[in-house]
Amino acid sequence: MRDPGQGHDVKDLALAPAGKRRIEWADSEMPVLAAIRRRFEKERPLAGMKLSACLHVTAETANLCRTLAAGGADLVLCASNPLSTQDDAAASLVADYGLSVHAIRGEDRDTYYRHIESALAHEPAVTMDDGCDLVTALHKTRPELARALSGSMEETTTGVIRLRAMEKEGALLCPVFAVNDAMTKHLFDNRYGTGQSTLDGVIRATNILFAGRTVVVCGYGWCGRGFATRARGLGAKTVVCEVDPVRALEATMDGFPVMPIAKAAESGDIFVTLTGNTHVLRREHFEKMKDGALVANSGHFDVEIDIPALASLSEKVTEGVRENVDEYRLKKNGRRIHLLAKGRLVNLACAEGHPSAVMDMSFAVQALTTEHCIKNAGTFEAKVHSVPREIDDWVARLKLETLGVAIDELTAEQKKYLASWEIGT
Repeated sequence: MRDPGQGHDVKDLALAPAGKRRIEWADSEMPVLAAIRRRFEKERPLAGMKLSACLHVTAETANLCRTLAAGGADLVLCASNPLSTQDDAAASLVADYGLSVHAIRGEDRDTYYRHIESALAHEPAVTMDDGCDLVTALHKTRPELARALSGSMEETTTGVIRLRAMEKEGALLCPVFAVNDAMTKHLFDNRYGTGQSTLDGVIRATNILFAGRTVVVCGYGWCGRGFATRARGLGAKTVVCEVDPVRALEATMDGFPVMPIAKAAESGDIFVTLTGNTHVLRREHFEKMKDGALVANSGHFDVEIDIPALASLSEKVTEGVRENVDEYRLKKNGRRIHLLAKGRLVNLACAEGHPSAVMDMSFAVQALTTEHCIKNAGTFEAKVHSVPREIDDWVARLKLETLGVAIDELTAEQKKYLASWEIGT
């Protein structure tokens, strides 16, 4: 066992052996990240670089942290959500890998922000975020440190939305890379990862049969379409609710009934929000829901469901009718609404988050974009940047290799044709 990481706050270091087994199991499903780790060990491209990360503390994240540390990064990790931490993985990162981790599953708000402050106290040159809480706190409390950042990586749709708002208002003080928008991230992690893990979380929490039920999917971005497809695959009557006309049209042409939430509320059995917005399910929707309706959120923050409004409508709240399920009995009609995971990320709070095989690509992009950011420090403007296409292509090609899939290459003639404008019919 290595010396425990200096400065840590985890639930129990005795959990480390179980955590290490979990981390190693995940690692076996993450060959692309493992290849990067082997190169990082030789080249040490992050040597001496202080890095603070605010991410879901899971076995998959642990393997990203191992890769960054192998590259020489001086890393501090804190949780990006109070209910997403796997305590055994956090313990193993400290006890077995000597990293500084501040994360406890179920931590209260004060502890959550104290842990973020621990990450900021590290005075990082580079940050990594899952929801933009670390960068937001940095801008609010340590603007001089934000200005000095070489850059930051953002993992989520929600975080990128916040960062673009900061850029638009002229409030963004450092360059940020929208890792979420990389094709090998959002096309796979958001669609296949969130799609499967959201379904997994709802089923683990409730053991409900999807076949024959009406599932209402709020939001048809990459996460929403992934979940909608899988819910339909299990035999559910799947309805989509959207505010974006293009996405609503796409859902319609994908064969899903599309309607306003107010209408869907009357017939839905299971409601899941995947929007990155606030108060998607509100008072007027709760009042129309049938007895026993299940309500869950798979967006990053717990604001997509208006929980205070649900509480104010209820005559009785019974916590823990099942693990991770609270029952709200409405005053008006006595109907019961079941809220999963207190409105937090259902795929991480009630299950284990995305499968390791899909996080392999997302975290490979994270690691390589961090390297790119450090190698080119000082050349980026304080705005939201795209991940270089060559990183996407490299990750995709290596992932295909690990899957045993071969593809064609352009011939010299084809390359010339694509680069020309003079060759006609």
